[in-house]
Amino acid sequence: MARQVLDRRNVLKGAGAVGATLALGALHGIVRAQSPITVGFIYVGPKDDYGYNQAHAEAAAQVKKLAGVKIVEEENVAETNAVQKAMQGMISQDGAALLFPTSYGYFDPHVLQVAGKNPNVRFAHCGGLWNEARHPKNTGSFFGYIDECQYLNGVVAGHMTKSKKLGFIAAKPIPQVLRNINAFTMGARSVDPSITTTVIFTGDWSMPVKEAEATNGLADQGVDVFTMHVDGPKVIVETAAKRGKMVCGYHASQAKLAPNAYLTGAEWNWITAYTQIIDAARTGKPHPNFVRGGLKEGFVKPSPYGAMVTPAARKQADDVKARMISGAFDIFTGPLKDNTGKVVVPAGKVFKQTDIALESMNYLVEGVVGKV
Repeated sequence: MARQVLDRRNVLKGAGAVGATLALGALHGIVRAQSPITVGFIYVGPKDDYGYNQAHAEAAAQVKKLAGVKIVEEENVAETNAVQKAMQGMISQDGAALLFPTSYGYFDPHVLQVAGKNPNVRFAHCGGLWNEARHPKNTGSFFGYIDECQYLNGVVAGHMTKSKKLGFIAAKPIPQVLRNINAFTMGARSVDPSITTTVIFTGDWSMPVKEAEATNGLADQGVDVFTMHVDGPKVIVETAAKRGKMVCGYHASQAKLAPNAYLTGAEWNWITAYTQIIDAARTGKPHPNFVRGGLKEGFVKPSPYGAMVTPAARKQADDVKARMISGAFDIFTGPLKDNTGKVVVPAGKVFKQTDIALESMNYLVEGVVGKV
């Protein structure tokens, strides 16, 4: 290849989720009969960040194995006009017919602008909220209900904490982040209602110095179990472990970074969404504009338990997971108050994971110490 593809700088419509039983190997026979396609993947950070970008890159590596599929990738692309240049380069130079711009800030205005100029190219953005009335038909979004796994993280943390103080290091108070903070806290408080979660927002997806400072600061306040929603959890995991604290991971497994501190984690399984969207493009089906799924659909998965996790913690988390998969457990069920005492989910109201209102969450629940 003349140049390295990693240095190329110069509601629920279509939401029928592919089930967790759709194995990659079984897909090969289908794909061979489909049209060849070039697919582009764009990451806001490095592919080996032990986090958000790595989870996407690992799934892209699986996509690369599909017959008739060529992939191009670019990492460390900022949420600025840089991503527009990256996308247009993949289209004009590499012939990409489907793009996965994976970072939240890519969608508006960048994906929308490039999509308007390239109506025959499909754009599948991770995490955005596609709107039929406002957004082009060749754009769409996909995401997973990873708050299910964060709730399970909370259950395990609730059993393992001795101080009853948990810590959550987060980037920005956007709905997906708030949903994870709230689910984690509710999972922990299902074990012990006296548990609190202190949240610190760093201000951006990758702020390693601030992440280390926040972790150390919370450890000084007595927090003994940490989780996070930042792009690369490596700094938080390693800092917490050095302080003798425990960790629940996020995005991908960070277990090998701190095997004696890693309890479990909330992981993405993006190959499930990728194959659904790629299959539609190769067979000429309408672009899936809004794709979502959780544990049941195979979009997310918990990390294996660390050796230190108690039998009681494992049992409760496993029981809740089974109920989630069967459809018998809903996280956001009334009555539910925010951390100012305001009722945000009234008694008798149940939000299913597919309820679009959850993707506009703007509050922190009771038990969270912090402000949006």
